[in-house]
Amino acid sequence: MKKPLILVTNDDGIAARGIKTLIDIAKQIGDVIVVAPDSPQSGQGHAITLEHPLRLYKVDLFEGVEAYECSGTPVDCVKLAKNVLLKDRELHLCVSGINHGSNASINILYSGTMSAAMEASLEGVPSIGFSFLNYSPRADFAATAPYVKGLMEYVLEHRMSKGNLWNVNLPDLPANEIKGVKACRQADSRWVEEFVEATDPRGQKYYWLTGRFVNEDEAEDTDIWALENGYISVVPSKHDLTNYEALAELAPLEALFK
Repeated sequence: MKKPLILVTNDDGIAARGIKTLIDIAKQIGDVIVVAPDSPQSGQGHAITLEHPLRLYKVDLFEGVEAYECSGTPVDCVKLAKNVLLKDRELHLCVSGINHGSNASINILYSGTMSAAMEASLEGVPSIGFSFLNYSPRADFAATAPYVKGLMEYVLEHRMSKGNLWNVNLPDLPANEIKGVKACRQADSRWVEEFVEATDPRGQKYYWLTGRFVNEDEAEDTDIWALENGYISVVPSKHDLTNYEALAELAPLEALFK
């Protein structure tokens, strides 16, 4: 049978250890094409490049794999892959990551990893964003690799009948301490931002964003709970940001302007 075609991308840059791990796994399942940023693009969210031309260069970094580095954002990478490199080919799966660091809960809104996967899902391609709860550039993904492979194979076999985007976060635990996979909802949390103020050598002030993550959701059906309790979290996600519960409250507003 013909192998599935898998697009691999990320936001940590094409040289990151996480994407190398994801490519090695994807090669075991299907035919792989890689399009990833030429430098780290963390926190870019769904940004796209409008003011500058995009560059796409073929690179020989992964044995037996067609790979390109892109001068743009993670979303640019997916757009170029889908509309230029693969415009005449059927894409069966897009996987993004493995991100160095968590994209659980509210982090999905800022994540270049998840935005790349989301862009592919907007094109109707089943997509998964993988993130690992270790920010080190030398992180070891070995313990979670079998789960990454299993989740990819599951999607290729069963598709995603209700939506086509998963946000998967992997705990940084030894293999014997990972309890399994848990389907979750996104936890209700937020970042409390702080800015470190300093002065550069020319006497100009500058600000460096920092802050702390605050989880305000103690329920046991969330991604944060799953990760804190030794599970891999899988959150089925979507693009529709409509607050459906609030629609009924706006009926008087419509009447006011009739």
